[in-house]
Amino acid sequence: VLKDLQETQPRWQCVHTLSGHFGSVEKVTFSPDGQTLASGSDDQTLKVWQLSNGELIQSVGGESGSVKFAVVSPDGQTLASGSGDNIIQLWHLPTEQLLYTLAGHYSRVHQVAFSPDGQTLVSASEDSTIKLWHPGTGKLLNTLTGHSGAVHSIVVSPDGKFLASGSEDKTIKIWHLGSGVVLHTLTEHLKRVNSLCISPDSQILASGSADNTIKIWHLGNGKLMDILWGHSEPVRSVAFSPDGQ
Repeated sequence: VLKDLQETQPRWQCVHTLSGHFGSVEKVTFSPDGQTLASGSDDQTLKVWQLSNGELIQSVGGESGSVKFAVVSPDGQTLASGSGDNIIQLWHLPTEQLLYTLAGHYSRVHQVAFSPDGQTLVSASEDSTIKLWHPGTGKLLNTLTGHSGAVHSIVVSPDGKFLASGSEDKTIKIWHLGSGVVLHTLTEHLKRVNSLCISPDSQILASGSADNTIKIWHLGNGKLMDILWGHSEPVRSVAFSPDGQ
């Protein structure tokens, strides 16, 4: 049996070692097409790497501090970044030029996410709000309120219809992205919600919490489907495999 298990396990190997940052790497993010990787570092730079050969494509400087998040737009043209303050910067990757500085939150921004069509950028903040921006103009589209604590995690469904947010207030909210209306408030976690992800078919929501559990929800009706136990410490990140299995 052990031999069979060993034969079915993937054989992991190092393909590339990406060197170039001069400080700790805080965040890495794949582009939607899986061709590039963006990295943010304590050295106050953003770097974009070609995964096929490990080569550095772009290096962007100008952050005011350690880069805490770096997310590439679906078309691969725009990079959204932040350094742990209340500012979001949008960069044009082909020219490495700063397009817009998005100011509107009153406390640090924890995370940002693009909608699948790239027409909306969503930001989650310590100020308990979620803001929706137009990346093409830098204009604020909407401010979503309802959480009573810092918003630590956001995720947009692959079909572009829903937005889920997880908060210090121990709740998850599911919103209609277009209207900003709250559809469901999920209250089963006992501590703050650290991470969220949605399955590729936009049917299932997974949440990781400081209560050491992962919970599985039906995105459409907000019903709790399962609880995954086993971690002895807070769950800081959750993700679906590309096939959703």
